[in-house]
Parts: sequence; structure tokens; C-alpha cells
Amino acid sequence: MPSGRTRVRRLPELAVYERDAIYAILDEALVCHLGFVDEGRPYVIPTLHARVGDELLIHGSAAGRAMRVLGSGAPVCVTVTLLDGVVLARSVYESGVNYRSVVVLGNARAIEEPAEKLRALEAFTEGIIPGHWVLARKPNEQEVKATVVLAIPLEECSAKVSEGPPDDSDGPDADLPIWAGAIPLEMVARDPVPDPALKHDLSPPLYATGYRRSHRRA
Repeated sequence: MPSGRTRVRRLPELAVYERDAIYAILDEALVCHLGFVDEGRPYVIPTLHARVGDELLIHGSAAGRAMRVLGSGAPVCVTVTLLDGVVLARSVYESGVNYRSVVVLGNARAIEEPAEKLRALEAFTEGIIPGHWVLARKPNEQEVKATVVLAIPLEECSAKVSEGPPDDSDGPDADLPIWAGAIPLEMVARDPVPDPALKHDLSPPLYATGYRRSHRRA
């Protein structure tokens, strides 16, 4: 069940509280936004994330503001949004977008143990480009030390999902001679572009040529 802070109040019929549905959105998304307060000022920082079990992992430079503040235990609000389509209703008021979003509230813990930290960095890599961890050079000791990895428990979280056609098909606007429907949107990977500095005649790996993110149509 959602907490009082994560219960959806605006359009509660769009609320989703099932863990599997929330985790699927977090796993598909590449970017999250971290909301926190530092010295009385609000900040919202985009970053990459990965989910391992019931925790959401974030990482960054030890010199970065977000890692410094959140690593000290400050409260954080994490948001993730997937845009699935543009919805054209017969009226401007009813037009909008189809989306899947998640809000997570909590406090982060710093991952200090080297083996756990390395597993977290592997999770980041595999979450973005599955298969690359095996082929690429692993982080060295200095690189691991320079990286802060934080884990946020997925205890207070909820999702909101808007999908399907516009909501004005059974109202007074239904008879207007105006096209209505949805324009599906999705993230599509194009052909890999080699680094001009490549020193070997190499073809891109299959996980690059066949790269795609899972998606759901509008």
C-alpha cells in the first residue's frame, strides 16, 4: 500500500501501486531526476539510475553536489517519466500526453564495500547497454574510489499511468468534425557510429547493432 506521501491525489484513477508495474517503469527508463535541498535551495538533477532488487542505485563524482548532499542522508525525491504518446482530443483542454511515471521518496545509503560497489557499477552498465560489462575494461581501483554509489530503498513509491485515446469521446465535443486520437512515441536506436579514434578494424558488437529499449505504444 502507498504511504500518505506517495498516494496519488490528482487523478487517482491513474495511480499504480503494484511493485512489478513500478519496477518495470524504473527498469525501462534511462534517466531519473533527483530532487533535494542544499543550503535552503532546491535542486533537481538529471542522472542515470539502475534498480537492483528493492533498491534504486545512483552514482556520480564524489565532488558533485548531489552525491555530497544525498550521501549525508538528506531526503531525496526521485522521479522517472516515460513519454508514450501525444493525445489529440477534439478540444485543447482534453489534449495531452500518454505517459508512465514513478515517484520515489526516501533517504540514500552510501555503498562503501568494494565488492558491492563494483556489483552496483556492473548493474549500471548492464542497465544501459546489456553485454558491455563483459567486453569492456572494468573500473580500476582509483576509478571506483572516485565514484560515489548510493542506494535508495524502494519503500515509498508510486506510479501514475495515462494511456489510450482522449477522454472526450462521450461528451458534448464528440460530434465535432475534428480528428482525435493518439500519436505513439518511442525511443529508437539508430545505427552505431564508430569512434573516429578507433585503432583497430572492429565491427560493433551485436548488443550495439541490435540495441533497443523496451516500450509500450500509446
